[in-house]
Amino acid sequence: MATLQHVFRGTFVHSTNTCAMEIKENHILGVDSTGKIAFFEDAGKQAELSKKWGFDKTKIEELGKNDFFMPGMIDTHIHASQYAFVGSAMDKPLLEWLEHTTFPTEEKYKDLNHASDLYRGVVCRTLKNGTTTACYFATIHTDASLSLADLTHLYGQRAFIGKVCMDCNTSYPKYIESTEDSIKETERFVEALKNKKYARVKPVVTPRFAISCSEKLLMGLGKLAQKHDIHIQSHISESTAEIKEVLRLFPDYNTYTDVYNKNKLLTNKTVMAHGCYLSNEELAEFRTKGTAISHCPNSNIALCSGHLDVRNVINQKVKLGLGTDIAGGYSVSILDAIRKAIETSKILCIQHHKNLKKNKNMNKHQNEKHAENGFHNIPNGKEVDNDYKVLSHQEAFRLATLGGCEALSIDKITGNFEVNKEFDALLINPEVDDSPFEVFPNTPMEVVVERFIYLGDDRNIKTVYVAGRRVFPFPEDA
Repeated sequence: MATLQHVFRGTFVHSTNTCAMEIKENHILGVDSTGKIAFFEDAGKQAELSKKWGFDKTKIEELGKNDFFMPGMIDTHIHASQYAFVGSAMDKPLLEWLEHTTFPTEEKYKDLNHASDLYRGVVCRTLKNGTTTACYFATIHTDASLSLADLTHLYGQRAFIGKVCMDCNTSYPKYIESTEDSIKETERFVEALKNKKYARVKPVVTPRFAISCSEKLLMGLGKLAQKHDIHIQSHISESTAEIKEVLRLFPDYNTYTDVYNKNKLLTNKTVMAHGCYLSNEELAEFRTKGTAISHCPNSNIALCSGHLDVRNVINQKVKLGLGTDIAGGYSVSILDAIRKAIETSKILCIQHHKNLKKNKNMNKHQNEKHAENGFHNIPNGKEVDNDYKVLSHQEAFRLATLGGCEALSIDKITGNFEVNKEFDALLINPEVDDSPFEVFPNTPMEVVVERFIYLGDDRNIKTVYVAGRRVFPFPEDA
């Protein structure tokens, strides 16, 4: 039996397979020396657990009255290199934004000192904001991408690191590779990172998106991922202009999804960012393959790309997590992604019911016209479901935690407070000095949690743990 490094008593909030948000007050949780959850029980079992695990009251870390633990948040899509200009250059559509801002910025990461400084910044900032797991795009530079992996390991963040691949169709010639070099350097990156034997930092094969990759490169990367049995990440159906260009460049494919699927890039370890315009047929292919979508509502809005219908993705039973997509999105916080996801769902709900009303009026008008000719009750083939449901804050919370782990296929490892999972967690203090919201006397715990989700920020995140290790506040020697 492993020894205990932590015993916590108080309130815990998490998601399960059957419940979007479960609030467990007056519970006790133990973390063993390997960073795994040893027990999670009602505090009434404290004496029994104390006898079994050999701890006494002095070992217990008591949470404040309104404090609570929640699982660490999962950023399923973030461009680490774009942290350099986050919150700026937001006035252009996607393809222009890439050409004028993104590619020139990313090209500078060939300088390892520059890369290290910027990457340290994004790792620290995301940890401070409660991101315990991040799926990072780096740049085309292998050694700089390895430095990002080193920094995530140093600071204790769980991470997937991708050396970006792109061999064509960029108007910025300084920032491109040959097909052969891209495949060769990706293999070097994968093998070098695997040889480091980092327990929680893994490589992810990263074709930027179909526009910037030749068919030969896509197939080569698909085979490489298959060979090493590793994760894959890319973008799909972010904007209508992007889709149009993909279908022009790949005329032998029926859909954007086909381009990735037929090149072995849709697997149960693949996460595709955006997916705003995926058809139900494409979503069915995602479900069949076990491929996930990273919903990035901030960047979808900021770049005027589109909206993802999360309710439909959930109904289609496709794995789904949240992403910040900096710097297309302007916030590094997954709390922002939660809020923007809910707002996007409400926008779509408004549009949905407007369409419903419009269709009913059209139906009425058509039936009146047909009645004049002796026909009645002509059905409308475009009738809209009147039961469309807005994404709740509980569901969005799940997407940010357990849902993100499912999207990255690490839900057997972490994501909630089940026994034997690694303890990735945030200690939330709603009453910290200078908190962005107040907690009034006798406020129910479910309301405290809801207010944190809508109003809280990094000031409320008191402590961050990854696999039982405190990673924020940062150690003095970090």
